[in-house]
Amino acid sequence: MKKELLPGWALMLAVGTAALLLSKLVVIGGRNPLEAAALAILFGILLRNIGLVPKICHPGIKAFEKILILGIVLIGASFDFKTIGSQGIKMLVIILTTMSVSFFVIYFLGKMFKLPIPLAMLLSVGTTICGGSAIAVTAPLIKAKEEETSYAIGTIALWGLIAILFYPKMAQVIGVADIDFGIFAGTAIHSTPQVVGAGFIFSDLAGQTATAVKLVRNCFMAPLAFLIAVWYARNILMDKKGVRTHVNVARAFPWFLFGYFIMAGLNTQGFFSEAGVNAFNTAGKFLILLGLAGIGLNTVFASFKKMGLRPLIVGFIGSIVVAGCSIGMIILIL
Repeated sequence: MKKELLPGWALMLAVGTAALLLSKLVVIGGRNPLEAAALAILFGILLRNIGLVPKICHPGIKAFEKILILGIVLIGASFDFKTIGSQGIKMLVIILTTMSVSFFVIYFLGKMFKLPIPLAMLLSVGTTICGGSAIAVTAPLIKAKEEETSYAIGTIALWGLIAILFYPKMAQVIGVADIDFGIFAGTAIHSTPQVVGAGFIFSDLAGQTATAVKLVRNCFMAPLAFLIAVWYARNILMDKKGVRTHVNVARAFPWFLFGYFIMAGLNTQGFFSEAGVNAFNTAGKFLILLGLAGIGLNTVFASFKKMGLRPLIVGFIGSIVVAGCSIGMIILIL
């Protein structure tokens, strides 16, 4: 480990810890809907843009991906491959259809609004897969800038927070069944904490259903990240003349995802105790949180002026698209 990285990593630790503690103070329906990930990004941006990040910290915060990748590998221990088969074919069809349709619609919306391709892609994966975690996994694979990553995570967190506050109440007024709302929340709301929070605000059964659906949805994060990496390498990396350059696909492959799958495979085979799984998952999520703090600390606020409100509008329309697709599939299949 290079010593020059330590000050930046220590600052990331401080920011991540503060975000985690503050997120636990806000409780709605017995849950904590305010995401520590979003707070870590915001705290990091605030510190960087009011001049409180000393230059000695810059090497460490620029190396945030090293910590982030380790966290991704560790959370693989909390996934069981049997989860996919245990939810039923109908549930899987709803999840896959909603994800697929929404992913491409949001991506093309981003292009229509003339967003940078990496930002459009991050909004797509963040909305359809797993909020900030999916964005954090995908960003380094498509060479996204720190400000693009931050804006995408902030956009997803904002509309996800609005969803957790309004969707359960709207569904209760309409008279939606517990299981139906659980499926809807699991497929239409962005991040896992928001899904769980919205589900349990509605009812215990809805919360349990939403959590199960979201776990299945989360498992597509790694394979989608690989497909995006290969697509980006072959179709986007071009020279200035617009001619495709030779790309080493092996270098584009996110090899750390093998670690994720190995950990998931070991867990599926029962190699880890419940306490061990909880320990790996807790540590992994915390390391990812520190990585997200690093993203915020790398972000110069002035860069957002170049993008304006367009990403926020795309994120809002994308949220409506995902919700509409989820409702349509539930009505059609169940």
